[in-house]
Amino acid sequence: MKRARLIYNPTSGREQIRKSLAYVLERLETAGYETSAHATTGEGCAKRAAEKAAKNGYDLVIAAGGDGTIFEVINGLAHLKERPMIGLIPAGTTNDFARALGIPKDIEKACDVLCGDHIEPIDIGKVNDKYFINIAAAGALTELTYEVPSKMKTMVGQLAYYIKGLEMLPQIKPTFVRIEYDGKLFEGDIMMFLVSNTNSVGGFEKLAPDASLQDGMFDFIIVKKTSFPEFLTLAGLALRGEHLNHSKVLYVQANRIKVFVEDEDMKLNLDGEHGGKLPAEFVNLYQHFQMLTPKERKNKH
Repeated sequence: MKRARLIYNPTSGREQIRKSLAYVLERLETAGYETSAHATTGEGCAKRAAEKAAKNGYDLVIAAGGDGTIFEVINGLAHLKERPMIGLIPAGTTNDFARALGIPKDIEKACDVLCGDHIEPIDIGKVNDKYFINIAAAGALTELTYEVPSKMKTMVGQLAYYIKGLEMLPQIKPTFVRIEYDGKLFEGDIMMFLVSNTNSVGGFEKLAPDASLQDGMFDFIIVKKTSFPEFLTLAGLALRGEHLNHSKVLYVQANRIKVFVEDEDMKLNLDGEHGGKLPAEFVNLYQHFQMLTPKERKNKH
């Protein structure tokens, strides 16, 4: 019999998973999985639980929570030679990765995906000694994700990021960087850069509209030094997916990216979590995982 391990964050999404736990386990058992669950208790817990599940021979590991939970699960599994299939139940604030894959927030519909048989290979990113599944970013603009209190995120969700962003915008200062990507070089002052694996970043679904999870390439976006009014214009264009041709945006696809900085305090953000400091090298790991995804994605390759 196949074995599944559900790793869930009991506080995610207004405790949605905890309340639906019996239902999720029953659905997986009915689908033929011998299933057990692990509730996370703090930072690093999901990572350790995922690695332990893989070493104990589980066929499927399911991350149930927000982007932080899937980030930890990936980091617990990615370095192993034998990796279980992965599944996802989204229950966080933004659920960027789930949105990119079309995995529904509704628990019943998410279980339909987990109990189905549509499996896809997916790329992930490696940076220094960590892994990310959706987005790596740095620059003053990305640091607002750390500034949003978790209580505020629970209460107002996605809106929390926009409120904090508008509050911080006037103080944002550019950083000088040197970036090598697939044999090319960029040098200059930037507001931020994004190394994206999917089209869905921070609730924006059109930031990297052509991103594919199966092509071995990152969609790499640099926002050059801009004035405050220019930036507001650019943010409006980004909502509509019309920002890529703007003179202050560099957009390329690359498999390997090296970033060097003069400001040693420039922090890296991986899937919305602290990712250490720069310099860093980003490498795309081609089709590194097998993942359960919605059937209707069949025509999206």
